[in-house]
Amino acid sequence: MPPNSEHPRDRNVPGKSAVREARNASSRPKAFFWLLGAIALIGVAALGYVASKPKARPTDVLSGADTTNAGPAQGYLMGKVDAPVKILEYADFECPGCAGFATITEPDVRTRIIEPGLASITYYDFPLTMHRNTLAASNAAACADEQGKFWPMHDRIFQAQDEWNGEATDRPKPFLKRYATEVGVDVAKWESCYDTRKYQKRISANLAEGLRRGVGRTPSFIIGNKLYAGVAGYDEMKAIVDSAAKATTTPAVTPPAATKKKK
Repeated sequence: MPPNSEHPRDRNVPGKSAVREARNASSRPKAFFWLLGAIALIGVAALGYVASKPKARPTDVLSGADTTNAGPAQGYLMGKVDAPVKILEYADFECPGCAGFATITEPDVRTRIIEPGLASITYYDFPLTMHRNTLAASNAAACADEQGKFWPMHDRIFQAQDEWNGEATDRPKPFLKRYATEVGVDVAKWESCYDTRKYQKRISANLAEGLRRGVGRTPSFIIGNKLYAGVAGYDEMKAIVDSAAKATTTPAVTPPAATKKKK
């Protein structure tokens, strides 16, 4: 039998493949820790960006509003002119909270507060620049008011907010024109008014008045010279109206007349 030319392998010395696997295994933890480090650095950078980013405030969205030469404010009244309490509402037709108030709370306010003569409500446009189609809606409602149909148009616009708003369409006019038809205006006259933006100054004046009064979010209400921001439920609204009514009817307390001391 021919002699074996290969030297016998020392069982205590690992083969080449074993050495290669050991090297790969030793490099894996390093790669893993490098990956963890990279993720941590990205996370820290992201947190730093979020922390340094300025917070959006309600007034920030109004910075681009044009109220130059707006003129006197002119809202839309519902109720008795001489009602003991005046509710001034500042709202945006594209604001979801305003739609919630108009469709859920306001029907009760009308039947249980406005109609009995406990208060009146006046709507003022407060269009936020973050809403692309809100000016179109304010314009549509103002043109309906020209024909005595502001409040029916107001209701219809809020009821269908999800189909004409800026996230739903770039062309709100066809929807607003349909609502104008539904509330019974002369559509030709309404369209001429709408296309010329006849009441843009009125809308701007209402916004300017709201800013002057410190309104910073919608809907906001001024009742008894106090500002109430946010959506108010019926019970809250009724309590505020009752408090304002009490304040207007409570007679001022006069001190008793001074008497002269007898000598």
